[in-house]
Amino acid sequence: MTFVHSKSYEPAAPTRVAFIGLGVMGFPMAGHLALAGHAVTVYNRNTAKAQAFVQAFAAQGVRSAATPQEAARGADIVFSCVGNDEDLRAITLGTHGVFAGMANGAVLVDHTTASAGVARELDAIARAHGLHFIDAPVSGGQAGAQNGLLTVMCGGDQAVFDRVKPVAMAFSRAFTLMGPSGAGQLTKMVNQICIAGLIQGLSEGIAFGQRAGLDMNQVLEVIGKGAAQSWQMDNRGRTMVADQFDFGFAVDWMRKDLGLVLDEAKRNGARLPVTALVDQFYADVQAMGGQRWDTSSLIRRLRQTPDPV
Repeated sequence: MTFVHSKSYEPAAPTRVAFIGLGVMGFPMAGHLALAGHAVTVYNRNTAKAQAFVQAFAAQGVRSAATPQEAARGADIVFSCVGNDEDLRAITLGTHGVFAGMANGAVLVDHTTASAGVARELDAIARAHGLHFIDAPVSGGQAGAQNGLLTVMCGGDQAVFDRVKPVAMAFSRAFTLMGPSGAGQLTKMVNQICIAGLIQGLSEGIAFGQRAGLDMNQVLEVIGKGAAQSWQMDNRGRTMVADQFDFGFAVDWMRKDLGLVLDEAKRNGARLPVTALVDQFYADVQAMGGQRWDTSSLIRRLRQTPDPV
């Protein structure tokens, strides 16, 4: 994994932290904590990744642990970033989970994109054990993690949030409390709703322009200076034109996130017709073999399987 050492740190006081989950996001996030001077212990289900992390940050004195419980032992703050609700329960609960290893008053800050329900569930369990929990999903993708410039949306208590923010700013551009437990996950759902519709609109615009014979790189340069401008256009427009999708946020992950969104909408009564439709479009991309393509690959559906008139 390429790790971009591009952030200037104004580190918080050195803190003992643990990081659980060293995927494409967790590995660089934990690395920024080590570079900021914190004492970092990591756990990853795939031990090879944990060993690679220890080697990459040997100069910072990081170490790995055999279980989440062991990693959490003695940590003031435990960070986690895993796949889904069940993964999150697996690393937090039980005799080998982080809650079993955390000292009274310690904080678990979870960066998994998960359900608001599991966030509230773990918050209640943490409180019952004299611990604290912050749900803190992120936006910014792999590049944001590598550059330490993630946007983090948090749910939890103000005083606990204030404790963890100076440490978490090692990998964050913005670290914001959105409300009580679960509010971070709900905010991330709003983020994914907005992105889903935006990518579909960008895909349709590019596909339309190409069929019309326009130079789409020139078109994007022009309209990117106006009201159509977006992060997706700036960062994915040209690669969509070039049919390049071997990077970024995978379709499988987006479908997981949109599943959380649609489940929550059933509970709260929100109407999400465009989001539901785009979710099915992503299912079409998966059927084309695009499970690991970047989410901007929605345009391939328009190119390869045009809808009947």
